[in-house]
Amino acid sequence: MSAVIAAMITAVVGVLGTLFAPVLTQRITARQRVEERAEADRLRRLEERRAAYTAMNRASRQFSTLLKDALHRLRDDVYTDHERTALEEARLDYRDRYAEAQMIVPEHILDASRAVNRVLAGVDAAVKRLDRGRARDGETPDSVRLTLTTEGDRELAAMRRLMREDLGIHD
Repeated sequence: MSAVIAAMITAVVGVLGTLFAPVLTQRITARQRVEERAEADRLRRLEERRAAYTAMNRASRQFSTLLKDALHRLRDDVYTDHERTALEEARLDYRDRYAEAQMIVPEHILDASRAVNRVLAGVDAAVKRLDRGRARDGETPDSVRLTLTTEGDRELAAMRRLMREDLGIHD
């Protein structure tokens, strides 16, 4: 009798195995697809952040460079419409990159970019005042440039460091 029971148990297990094998395979495949989609989504978000960081860093540095150039030209009294237009285009590009980043990047990166923005916007306003002959007391191209090179460069470096850390780049 034990041989008959063993045969029946073997038959039941075989039938159940045959019935549940496709279900088990389907669940495993579905779980793998979910994991693959999650990984693809993570990589896509990382690439979006990297692209936003690159664009924001490039635009910030370009704006800063053109502000420095404008200050040199204002000091030397050779600031022309060409430089004004280039600076305005850089400011608009910087603004657009900042707006795009606001939808993608984490808050601590936005905080760092706000610090950069405060310096760049302040210097931009000073450049406009200097260009219009409405400088504030003690405001000269050299004093404004000093602010930009000390505070601006420091904030740009801090923002870049945070961006690199967020991307997993450690020196």
